[in-house]
Formats: sequence, structure tokens, C-alpha cells
Amino acid sequence: MKSATSLLSHSFLALTLTSVVTLSGCSWFSSGSGDGELSESELEAQREGRFGSGSIPSAEGEGMFHDIHFGFDSYSLDDQARSDLASNTRTLKEQSNLQITLEGHTDERGTVEYNMALGAERARAVKSALVASGISGSRIDTVSYGEEIPLDPGHDEVAWAKNRRVHFAVGHDNQNAGGNGKY
Repeated sequence: MKSATSLLSHSFLALTLTSVVTLSGCSWFSSGSGDGELSESELEAQREGRFGSGSIPSAEGEGMFHDIHFGFDSYSLDDQARSDLASNTRTLKEQSNLQITLEGHTDERGTVEYNMALGAERARAVKSALVASGISGSRIDTVSYGEEIPLDPGHDEVAWAKNRRVHFAVGHDNQNAGGNGKY
């Protein structure tokens, strides 16, 4: 049963990642400029479609959740990440109607493919920690954006540190209203 659940979970993740990448026009599969990067206009269109006229959300001081940050080339949770995750867990326990998508992000260093995989590992690490803390896995989806949607467009360690994160995107469970409860 556990292996069937694991297989189903991995299949769903692969299908979700493929769908998101395909539908978002991500350069990972895009013909684009041929070098695996989005043009400025393609990136702006992706941001507009995702965030409207607002800026890319940063949980620090602006939302109900903290972004979970990671060290270079890592998906391990350090002490600060665990502290932020504990705060996010309390919020999820207090608001049991929330569905979340954990968005894995990386800095710009590394190949597009490697960063997509690393972003996915970061999102899975956060999901595992939330589930271990008592949050139902059915309330949590994961997606990786790799390096494609940076929080800080800079090209230095300060910017890279901001971009190595898992962001909590929030939706409300609408199963009782005829929806599927996933956002």
C-alpha cells in the first residue's frame, strides 16, 4: 500500500510539474531563444499571468506565511528554516480550510534542469516536514519554478539567498462549493 501511494504521489507530481511547465511556457521545454532562458518579455508575461499587476509576493512582513530559505545547493532545513516552518505550521493548524501549494525556487546558478529538480526537492522537503508536524498531505501541492521566477533579479549573494526558497501560495478548500479544493 505504501509503495502504491508513493507511486501515485510521484506520478501526480510528475504530471503536475509537466502540466505547469507546459502551460506556463517555461523555458525548460520552450523553444524560446534556444539557450534555456526566458526573454525579458516572456518572463514579464509569466509574472503578469501569475501575479497580475502586483509584485512577486514575499511573505516576510506581507503575508500569513514565511518563505522557507535554503543554503546554496541544498534542500536541508536549517535552524532558521525550522523556526519559520514552525510558525507556518501553527497558521495551517489554526486555519484548517487552507489549501497550499509549496513553490520551490532556486538561484540562477546551475542548469535549468538541475534547478527545476532542486526546487522540487526543496518543496518536497517542506511538505515532508509539514506532514510530520500533523498537517494533512492532501492539503498540500508542490511545484518547482527553479530559477525561472526570481524574487530578487540581482546577480549577487544577497539576491541569490533571497531566491533560494519555498514560497507558500494559498487557496481555500472549496470542495463543498463544487470545486476540487486545489489551487
